[in-house]
Amino acid sequence: MICFGIDPGIGLMGYGIVSQRGDVMRALDYGAIATKPGLPVAARLREIYRLLGEKFSEHNPDIVAVEKLYFGRNTTTAEMVFQARGVALLAAAERDFVPYEPKPSEVKLAVCGYGAAEKSQVQGMVCHMLGLGTTPRPDDAADALAIAITGISLAIYDRGTKAAS
Repeated sequence: MICFGIDPGIGLMGYGIVSQRGDVMRALDYGAIATKPGLPVAARLREIYRLLGEKFSEHNPDIVAVEKLYFGRNTTTAEMVFQARGVALLAAAERDFVPYEPKPSEVKLAVCGYGAAEKSQVQGMVCHMLGLGTTPRPDDAADALAIAITGISLAIYDRGTKAAS
């Protein structure tokens, strides 16, 4: 199973592709799609869409996971990030995926076993689970790998639930 995990963002959108074969998970690719702050929002969204499409074609995932967003105060930033998230959902939908949409606390729970884990704990577990020697950079890429791990866990749970029905 291959999961394409996405950590939404307008300046940096993290992506992580994780495969699982048996009990072994490994990172196939990860990084971040960067857009230039001086460009109009529409141009930045188009660039995200184009580059996500290239990554989807390159890796041909079985499932997709896009993190749900939570924002407290900065509504201007939130609006642009929500728009970028919408572009990620569109890119997935055009390829007939119904993405898993875990909340940040669900990602922490899936990776660390604790829904309020610190970012450093999540990154450490991502390295451990995927056998990486160093923490993926930027942080958005490490977060996207955690989201992909969570997507795999949710898919396995769904398959088990459907098989039991």
